[in-house]
Amino acid sequence: MGDMTTFNIDSGYFEGLVRGYRSGILRRNDYHNLVECETLDDLKLHLQGTDYGPLLANDPSPLIVQTIDERLKERLVHEFTHIRNQCVQPLAQFLDYMTYGYMIDNIILLITGTLRNRPIAELLPRCHPLGQFDELATISIAQSPAELFNAVMVDTPLAPFFSECVQDENDLDEMNIEILRNKLYKSYLEDFYAFCKKLGGTTADVMCPILAFEADRRAITITINSFRTDLLKDDIENLYPKCGILFPEGLKYLKNAEDREEVRRICERFGPYKDLYNGVGDGPNDKTLEDKFFEEEVKMLMLSFEQQFHFGVFYAFVKLKEQENRNIVWIAECIAQKNKNKIDNYIPIF
Repeated sequence: MGDMTTFNIDSGYFEGLVRGYRSGILRRNDYHNLVECETLDDLKLHLQGTDYGPLLANDPSPLIVQTIDERLKERLVHEFTHIRNQCVQPLAQFLDYMTYGYMIDNIILLITGTLRNRPIAELLPRCHPLGQFDELATISIAQSPAELFNAVMVDTPLAPFFSECVQDENDLDEMNIEILRNKLYKSYLEDFYAFCKKLGGTTADVMCPILAFEADRRAITITINSFRTDLLKDDIENLYPKCGILFPEGLKYLKNAEDREEVRRICERFGPYKDLYNGVGDGPNDKTLEDKFFEEEVKMLMLSFEQQFHFGVFYAFVKLKEQENRNIVWIAECIAQKNKNKIDNYIPIF
């Protein structure tokens, strides 16, 4: 990838651009203004005073939450695509890797729909825009799970991951869709981790811990979701990405865990996750485990901007903006439902 003496030749402009985008992320006082809004039109007015500017200017009243969500995604996709369309290798490949997770979710959505006899044309608008790809037009003509499987195997960037997870289209009728999703994510995360490690330098120093955290988050979530299912211990272990801090010892403990409390004790054995469960509970002022994961992720992503000459800032920016979008949509939902009891349950970034 080059070091600090050569990085700016191909990627310096784009790093500066994404750092400029980052400066527009909402601050705590912005969120304070948003939670005080009484209507979505008030929220629209307050957003105009931020970096979002006229984002919702062309949307007439009364606003709905879905419209806000769509415009936020469009803004993020526009900024991401602007960089992707101009950059060169290896940054181009790095940005492509960032989109593969969204592609997996989109493909799983389409497979699930076809298994339930839903027309592809009805499902396409629900796909995440960052997971769109040129071959999606080819896939959209598939009328059955078998046709969709063959299209994915031939015409998409996910073909290498898919071939590792499913050997025959008939498996799609028997395999739980969430198991397929987890297998695809396992292959994807391990491949992305290896790519970043190969790039070396500061990119590897920043990205490998972030991807390791994501791998461990998925392993812990898979374990909790497997309780009271018929999955065998070895089948559960095969779903774990093997590029996290928990690999290999922690994953062996996790696959044999019998309840949430045992998962908690396992996490407490590993330094980075020792305090993960602090504040997690079912009380009105407690947080969910998912919230704690988001909080830890935000901290890691913010730290990536403390270093220069690396690709981690591109990944961090997209993930931080996604968290910001979730925050805004959460606040908008509370306002729309006229229920502000939990409106402060967002994850602040700054």
